[in-house]
Amino acid sequence: MLTALYESSIHSLPLLARGKVRENYAVGQDLMLMVATDRLSAFDVIMNEPIPEKGQILSQMAQFWFEKLKSIVPNHLSGIDPATVVSANEVEQVRGRSMVVKKLKPVMIEAVVRGYLAGSGWKEYQQTGGICGIRLPPRLELASQLPEAIFTPATKAPAGEHDQNISFSSMSNLIGLELADQICTISLRLYAQAAEFALTKGIIIADTKFEFGLDEYGTLTLMDEVLTPDSSRFWALEAWQVGVSPPSYDKQFVRDWLEAWRDANGNPWPKTAPAPHLPVGIIEQTTAKYRQVYERLTDKVFV
Repeated sequence: MLTALYESSIHSLPLLARGKVRENYAVGQDLMLMVATDRLSAFDVIMNEPIPEKGQILSQMAQFWFEKLKSIVPNHLSGIDPATVVSANEVEQVRGRSMVVKKLKPVMIEAVVRGYLAGSGWKEYQQTGGICGIRLPPRLELASQLPEAIFTPATKAPAGEHDQNISFSSMSNLIGLELADQICTISLRLYAQAAEFALTKGIIIADTKFEFGLDEYGTLTLMDEVLTPDSSRFWALEAWQVGVSPPSYDKQFVRDWLEAWRDANGNPWPKTAPAPHLPVGIIEQTTAKYRQVYERLTDKVFV
């Protein structure tokens, strides 16, 4: 097994927060160091075992997309090398898996865009004929491409709780109509440009989520991660088939294993902590899937 970073221990900077995957440290008053660990969260529960290389792939993939999409909306990257803000004995913890970013005021909304029917969107469509209050054509199947991409926001739940899909009007009530409109428009533009590019690499972006914050001037800014296997559903174009769940280059692979897991008495996992222990084979295959989609999209060999 490859070595992995389950939790960082940076002592040269003040710790601000430990999230499901990322850990944030203060760099002065206006910046922070964001470290992507190798932890994996599924159904909002952190798995016991790390996924080697995952944090490095997430961080490098996010930076790839931030650069590609910067003409649409500003992002939180500062351009500062993470190795320069920690002590010498901490450099290995941040190498390839960290970003020094601007501190922002987070908008507490998950900006979800869906281009295909999958996941919770597919379940909601089966029950209601729509997603987040948006009516969709009848008789769509699993993995169907939608007539056009739709914006389906969700609340940003605290750690250990589940995000909840909400309507656009509920989002507007939470953050104001002007900001909600801006986030919706920009999210759809980001998805459209990314999905068009990904298709040239033989990858379908079935859905994704964006996170935004406001800088000191109130400017909407793209933050956190963007279009990674943790925040997106990636399918190989050649394997896509309507009516079946296509093999994915993301943590859906782990979700599927967890859904099928049964304890000694035949009971399913209730999707609360603690999670079942991931077998070595599942861990290794997950690393391979993350690496494959990174290399396919970026045309770079992951090192």
